[in-house]
Amino acid sequence: MRTTSTLKILINSFALLAILFSYSCKTGLQNGNTNSGWNQADLIISNIIVPKFQDRTFNVMDYGAKADAEFNNSEAFKKAIAACNESGGGKVLVPSGKYLTGPIHLKSNVNFHVEEGAEILFTKDKSAYLPMVHTSYEGMELMNYSPLIYAYGQKNIAVTGKGVFNGQANNENWWNWVGKDEYGYKEGMPKQTDEENLPRLRKMIADGVPIKDRKFGEGYLLRPTFFEPFECENILVQGVTFTNAPFWILHPIKSNNITIDGVTVRSHGPNNDGCDPEYSKNVHIKNSIFDTGDDCIAIKSGRNNDGRRVGIPSENIVIENCEMADGHGGVVMGSEISAGVRNVFVRNCRMDSPNLDRAIRIKTNTIRGGFVENIYVKDIIVGQVKEAVLKINTHYGIYDNQEGDYIPSIKNIFLENVTVENGGEYGILIKGREQDPVKNIVLKNVSIKTTKTPVKIENCEPIKFINTTINGQEF
Repeated sequence: MRTTSTLKILINSFALLAILFSYSCKTGLQNGNTNSGWNQADLIISNIIVPKFQDRTFNVMDYGAKADAEFNNSEAFKKAIAACNESGGGKVLVPSGKYLTGPIHLKSNVNFHVEEGAEILFTKDKSAYLPMVHTSYEGMELMNYSPLIYAYGQKNIAVTGKGVFNGQANNENWWNWVGKDEYGYKEGMPKQTDEENLPRLRKMIADGVPIKDRKFGEGYLLRPTFFEPFECENILVQGVTFTNAPFWILHPIKSNNITIDGVTVRSHGPNNDGCDPEYSKNVHIKNSIFDTGDDCIAIKSGRNNDGRRVGIPSENIVIENCEMADGHGGVVMGSEISAGVRNVFVRNCRMDSPNLDRAIRIKTNTIRGGFVENIYVKDIIVGQVKEAVLKINTHYGIYDNQEGDYIPSIKNIFLENVTVENGGEYGILIKGREQDPVKNIVLKNVSIKTTKTPVKIENCEPIKFINTTINGQEF
């Protein structure tokens, strides 16, 4: 009875949330008053379930672990996690030291806790990441190498502590597969864009091949993600550091109730996005540092036909008190965005690096399609960016043939109390579509001290400027 009552309360809360979002987007964004919207950010946070664990500790040393950076601890970690799970949950403790391992598969009610001074070194032996698991690559589901830390269909899981997860990716391990000289690729080497790799996966999806038959893994060159909870609930990542990632770093997919708190991501390899919630909802990212080789935070919802097949938008995402350094974008929506993104809140963040391309970015095209709506950005300090403070691009494409029949919809984007020292090439850069122009962009109390081109827009309804100055000129 209590469970049913709680469920009804949650359902009613989120129904109310949807109504209030609709109201705030019709009225608040248009007149510059976003208080009702920001109240919803607090409601989202209050409704997120943060996992709690039994007061029991399972020390990996008791299961045969060795902290010598040479012994493979895969079996010891597996046994400790299984014992913790089977007993009803608790903490799997990794003491100070260096631990070599294969992939770590989390189970329900397990907090994998890595103490300060502990470093997990993921093996360079790619066979260790087999057998294949159900995972995703650039917004496309497939059977592939296991992510370095993986959970499938689990509930109440955590990775915590002050330790380091080192993927050991570099120009000789994983990165050279991308096929770029700066990542160790040399002419004649195989690469992920060869016909049997990414093009084969894209064709399978276009042809409607079932996921179980999209088999890659050994002999193919699609890199694994670092931390991937897949169809999980109640997830906590707290305090730890991730470095030297093969591919995307924090990738909750089809998951609910996600808290990322006090995490440091420093990884400069190809496609080293810091955090990519995909088909996920009720996400709280706070107090974290992102210094990456790609987007710092990129909110996604599947690529092309696969995204439309799944049809789960990413929504109710709050990002606060974070620092963004190097990266292609600070907070980004896309480009794998075919199922849509809505209700994203970014506040009290600092973005600053000569190697940070944009602060806020939305990217899609008419093959990806999708929608982006209800994006609130407030109390942001930007030191410098290369290209733009706000960039919206509905013509995004790094591959050929990016034109299709799925016109993106982008509306209700609000920036408030944003201070920028150096806005780079553009203050605001928007390239929409004539069939469905970008709608309802509001800038309030925004100051961009220097930029080469204040505003460049195409196929966008007139931006509403409230107390906004660019290059000392009021707009």
